[in-house]
Amino acid sequence: MTENEGIEVLETIAELYPRFDLNKRKAKVLLPHLMEMEYNGVMEKLFSYVTENPYPPTIAEIAVYPPKPYEGDEEIRRWEEEAAKVPQEVKDRFYKVFEQLVKDKTGQ
Repeated sequence: MTENEGIEVLETIAELYPRFDLNKRKAKVLLPHLMEMEYNGVMEKLFSYVTENPYPPTIAEIAVYPPKPYEGDEEIRRWEEEAAKVPQEVKDRFYKVFEQLVKDKTGQ
């Protein structure tokens, strides 16, 4: 979320909840946290919150963070590279031992 969108979130809360005292100090504290969040998700959650609650929300109650990128892709790529270096006969031997282990464990 941009700083302007964060300000809009805070102003929306102030408009919907007249007792919410929006001042520069409060905005200075809350804006950095809002800027880590998704604007559309926060606004959706805020509008949903308003329909059920007579008191202004805390930032935690309307927080929606963007999904974190999956960091496992690089690790999987490295595993695939390592697996490509393993000779086929080793893979075949492993597969036979694994197959036998599955049969022993399942009783087949």
